[in-house]
This record gives sequence, structure tokens and C-alpha cells, in this order.
Amino acid sequence: MNDLLEYGKQVLASQPFSLHVGAELEEFRQGKAVLKIPVTQNLKQQHGFVHGGVISYAVDNALTFAGGSALGPGVVTSEYKINYIRPATGSHIISSAEIIHTGKNQAVCKCEVFSVNQGNQALCAVAQGTISKIGKDSKNTA
Repeated sequence: MNDLLEYGKQVLASQPFSLHVGAELEEFRQGKAVLKIPVTQNLKQQHGFVHGGVISYAVDNALTFAGGSALGPGVVTSEYKINYIRPATGSHIISSAEIIHTGKNQAVCKCEVFSVNQGNQALCAVAQGTISKIGKDSKNTA
């Protein structure tokens, strides 16, 4: 296991909401992050599909991990746009994000979310977002 993945797992474990949804960091390397979330009854909406907010969370966190791999740990999501393609069902969802472009203070990333049902993956959502540095080295302050 690489140092970046181990560090990322520690960061994820420090996020109460990530623990609540059961998120696991499957891959974390320079420019890429992959999250896995098990589909449980409490993450579904009234029609039995994974709630859109859970998919949105998966996008947000994967984008931020991917961007943070290039910008460093002091980052936040400054914006993202998501397209829901089909309802998510199955045993778990996978959110895979990678960097499109990195500048000094921000990274533009893309993300795909798949639902996994008996080993078959179906694309559920696509997104693009901007991850920004926070702190003394950037124009953003927290």
C-alpha cells in the first residue's frame, strides 16, 4: 500500500459523515481517487434507489481527494456540476475521479459514479468540479 493511500484513508476516517455512509478509499494516487460506498437500506430513497445526496457526496469527496493529490491537503471543493444518468442500485457504488488540469491554486477534475450489481457496473452519474487550495498560499482564506 502506498503512503498517499494510507494518508487518504486516515483523512477519510476523520470525516464523521464518511464513516456514517461507510465510504472506503479504494485507490488514491497522484491525480486519481476512487471511493466505494456499500448500498445499505438507510442510504436509499423512497423508490429503493441510492439517494441522490449520497451520490453527490461520493462525487464531492472523490473530486476533492483527486484535486488534493496535486494541490496538497489544504483543499476544498469550490464548485461541481453533476449529471444523474440512471438510478443507482446494487451492492455498492464506485466514485472515480481524476484531474483534468492543475494550476497553482486550483485543480479541475472529472468524476464518474457507477453502481455495481453482481459484478456488473452501470454508469449512474458524471460530474466535473473545481478544487481550490485554502490557506496562506492561496487567495482563498478560511
